[in-house]
Amino acid sequence: MASTEQTIEYASGNEMAAIAARQIGYDLMGYYPITPSTQIAENLDQMRAQGQTDLIMIAAEGEHSAAGICYGASVGGGRVFNATSANGLLYALEQLPVQSGTRYPMVMNVACRTVSGPLSIKGDHSDIMYMLNAGWIIFFAHSAQEVYDFNLMALKLAEQVRLPAVVAFDGFFTSHQKRRCKRFANDDSVRAYIGRRSEPHPFFDFEHPLTVGSYMNEPDLIRNRHELHLAMNEAAAALPTLFCEYAAHSGRSYEAVEGYCHEDAETLLIVLGSSFDTALEAVDLLRGQKKKVGVLTLHLLRPFPYEELCSKCRSARRLLVADRQDSYGAGGGNLSLEVRAALQRAGLTLAVKSVVYGLGGRDFYVEDALRMFAMAEDSDTPDFDYYGIERADSPTPTPCRSEFFAPLTRERTQLGLTQVSEKDGKAVVQGGQLGATTQIPKRIAPGHGACPGCGIPVNLNLLLRAIEDPVVLLFQTGCGMIVTTPYPKTSFKVPYLHNLFQSGAATLSGLAEMCCRKQQKGELPPGDILFIMVSGDGGMDIGMGSAIGTALRGHKLLLFEYDNGGYMNTGYQLSYSTPKGARSATSHVGKTQYGKSFFHKDMPQIMAATGIPYVATAAESDPADFIRKAAKAAWYAKTQGTAYLKALSACPLNWNDKPESERSVIAAAVDCCFFPLYESERGNTTLNYDPGEKNKKIPVLDWLSMMGRTKHLLREEYHDIVEELQNEVDRRFLCLKEKSANPYL
Repeated sequence: MASTEQTIEYASGNEMAAIAARQIGYDLMGYYPITPSTQIAENLDQMRAQGQTDLIMIAAEGEHSAAGICYGASVGGGRVFNATSANGLLYALEQLPVQSGTRYPMVMNVACRTVSGPLSIKGDHSDIMYMLNAGWIIFFAHSAQEVYDFNLMALKLAEQVRLPAVVAFDGFFTSHQKRRCKRFANDDSVRAYIGRRSEPHPFFDFEHPLTVGSYMNEPDLIRNRHELHLAMNEAAAALPTLFCEYAAHSGRSYEAVEGYCHEDAETLLIVLGSSFDTALEAVDLLRGQKKKVGVLTLHLLRPFPYEELCSKCRSARRLLVADRQDSYGAGGGNLSLEVRAALQRAGLTLAVKSVVYGLGGRDFYVEDALRMFAMAEDSDTPDFDYYGIERADSPTPTPCRSEFFAPLTRERTQLGLTQVSEKDGKAVVQGGQLGATTQIPKRIAPGHGACPGCGIPVNLNLLLRAIEDPVVLLFQTGCGMIVTTPYPKTSFKVPYLHNLFQSGAATLSGLAEMCCRKQQKGELPPGDILFIMVSGDGGMDIGMGSAIGTALRGHKLLLFEYDNGGYMNTGYQLSYSTPKGARSATSHVGKTQYGKSFFHKDMPQIMAATGIPYVATAAESDPADFIRKAAKAAWYAKTQGTAYLKALSACPLNWNDKPESERSVIAAAVDCCFFPLYESERGNTTLNYDPGEKNKKIPVLDWLSMMGRTKHLLREEYHDIVEELQNEVDRRFLCLKEKSANPYL
């Protein structure tokens, strides 16, 4: 029986992680949205808006910075929390050994997901295995209940041995599936169980100043690593007591290795995560057939519980280890390699086979577990193989490539409709009329999966109508990429490449330089090819460093940003371009919170500060201006260096307005000066449209009132927030007017 009062929650793993974090009373969370872990931050932000927690939540511009934020707060003596997945974990990876090597505890939840590429957001274990050598304690939960319980135990253990800890669980399975769970009714019960954090060497002790992260050589570095090794051993020794104390506190008993019908099993299946619950049913079915089978799962990957594992395998004659990832070239996934090493260490000579299964979130059914048990007992089954591959009965013939459209050759696109020349140090556009440019063949096919009213295809088509040269497109991860390239289909009639948010501009610069190299060597025909990066959905937050580096190097390419004001592809979390006061999944509205708390980022001015030859803004509400600027951006990208063009892009789903009204919403953003139309050529700014001179200027509140995400700002209680936003919008616009009037600004 539990000795402490508990209550029932019908919740998912992500929700239970957030509840645990709230009850623990963490000081700070540094985070960046990434599916499928984002719900943890979303739930905590909602709790914060409702006044249920005073957790400081810092939305970083990427996971690498989120990890740095957490590290800094840990050094400062705070209790710190984070959550991530997949490539987000890999992006943060460089920071993680820093935290363990300097022995600062914290807890990070990892909703396990496929590592790109190719891009997939479904769940497997290819991310968490990168953590094995990071020096972090790693719990692995196979249920939402365990996510809650392990979050509490992880922090207690982390602070006891001074190591950071991970709580991992299956993305989209454990993270999203709701289950009946128990939690402690009172937050004080949780905090009493964990205890107060003790800091033996406070960083903010100015009488005894501390240096953290010194430069080390041998023998100091090897001593540091040995101490980390001893700390992990200390964690292993502390686990039995930790489990016993938690059982007394909660009534729920855990071991490092959980088994079912393993005591007399001759055949054992070993799986991680949610597959364990499915395998239990297969064991029951086979036991009904008098077959001695059982299943094991691990609750810890670090420290690896080799003694507990081997003790539960002693009656077995054969094992099959199922990995939801592969350590390519090693003859098995990391779990199977660790199991084999543990058995060898214990002197157990069992027949061990391993399979890789369930990659990319492929479901695992009872029938799959039954087949795996059969594979374990079949002498013809290889020691290592992939499970679930659909193999043809005969060799696959060479596929015929069907052409669904005529190739967009240079002759088909260079129609002479838009010409750009240079005059007085500036680009001058001739032609480019709206009606004429419709003759340019579309580089994007009509078929795509964008939401009704989405501004992305509208803006892309306007951009490409002005460009008659052959184009190569690179899309950063985002809605624009996801809705156009669902394998094995594509919406693109031109060469297309995808890379992640943080590396898009750098990748395109390498591609552009290689094209130039091949043309110089005569391996490609001469002629202009325009390289265009398409970014949005917060891509210029996490990808800003790469974009600035590309701009400073001056590669000849065009950076095009469709700014929809949020991380829309992950369900609309705040980005740095979200308007102040706007509601999002990580800037809720409640009694202690009014939406996003800081002003939107002025990315065009940031890019202008790099000194690139052309920066401009455009809007679908003025298509003629859009096409003219696209033509100029293309000319500068071909002849001078990096160009940057930004368009405000509607998102009816998350702006919470109507698809048919988006053009008027965009126009209102321009007329209230939130999104001014201007260009900067070789450092000289030109304001293309002043709504005040046209008697069209409107208050910012008029624009905010058109979208559900900002309608709450109409309430009198938010008057000061609206006034602050209005003043900042006016200040930025006046700066532009001054720059436009003075060529030296």
